[in-house]
Amino acid sequence: MATKKNHGLGTGLDAFFSNNPIQDLNEGSEGVTEISVKDIRPNPYQPREVFDPDKLKELADSISESGVFQPIIVKKGVNGYELIAGERRLRASKLAGKKEIPAIVRDYTDEQVLEITVLENLQRENLSPIEEGQAFVTLIKKLNLTQDEVAKKVGKSRPYITNYIRLLQLPTAVKTMVEKGKISNAQARALLKLQDPAEIEKFAKKVVSEGLTVRQIEKLIEEKQDTKKVKKEIKEPTPFVRTTRSSLEDLLDTKVKIQQSSRGKGKIEIAFASEDDLARIMELLHVEEN
Repeated sequence: MATKKNHGLGTGLDAFFSNNPIQDLNEGSEGVTEISVKDIRPNPYQPREVFDPDKLKELADSISESGVFQPIIVKKGVNGYELIAGERRLRASKLAGKKEIPAIVRDYTDEQVLEITVLENLQRENLSPIEEGQAFVTLIKKLNLTQDEVAKKVGKSRPYITNYIRLLQLPTAVKTMVEKGKISNAQARALLKLQDPAEIEKFAKKVVSEGLTVRQIEKLIEEKQDTKKVKKEIKEPTPFVRTTRSSLEDLLDTKVKIQQSSRGKGKIEIAFASEDDLARIMELLHVEEN
C-alpha cells in the first residue's frame, strides 16, 4: 500500500526516526496483535480535544460491520499499554462494543511518543486552529524547542507558528468560537489587536452576528482605538478651567464646554438653541455681524 503523503509538513516524521511509524503501519512491516481495549490508556500528548460525534458514529458503524482495517500503535507500559496513534479507531471500537482491537506494539521513549503523536495529527490536518497552536506549544515546552526549530520540524514558516500560538491568548469563549468554526483563523488574529479580553469577546459576538469580514473588523478596531487616543489626550479640567466655564455659562445663560489637551491647547464649545439665541450670545460677547 502506498505511503500517505506528508501534506507539506516538511521533513515530517522521517526526520526523527529511522522508521516512519505511519509508513511501517501501512506497509504491514510488523506483526499485529489483538489487545483488550480496557488495557489501553489514553495518550497524554494527544492534541485533539474535539472529536466529531457523527463521524465517530460512522466509523463505529463501519467497524461493527467490517472490523478495524488499520491497527493502532501502542507502547508497552507498566500496566497495560499506552496509545501512540489511532485515537479515533480506539474510541470508535469502544463505541461499537468491541472488546479487542488490532495493534502494533512499539518500543518508543516518551519524547518519541510526543513527537509522533503531535506530528501525526498535524500531518493529517484535522486539528482546529486552537488545537494546532497548542500542539506547537507542547513541542516547544516538552522538547525545549524554539519556534524556529518547530517551524523546521513541521515544514512551516516561523510566522505561521507564531500566529497559531497567538490564538491561545484569546478568551476561552472566543477560542470556543474558533474551534466550532464560527470565527476564522484570520478573524481571530484581527481581534487580537484588542488587548482587553472583555472587548475581544464583545467584538467576537459582533463578528458572528453580523458576519464581519477581516477588513471590517480591522476598521472598527482602528476607529475604536482612535477614539480612545483622542479621549486620552483630553485631560481633566483644572480649577481655573472649571471656574471659567461656570462664569461663561452664567454670562451667556447656556451650556459651555471647555476641553483642554495634555499639551495645553484646547477649545470652547457654546451651545445655542436657534439663530436668535446665537445672535443674543454674539451680542453678549460684543461680536458684531459683518
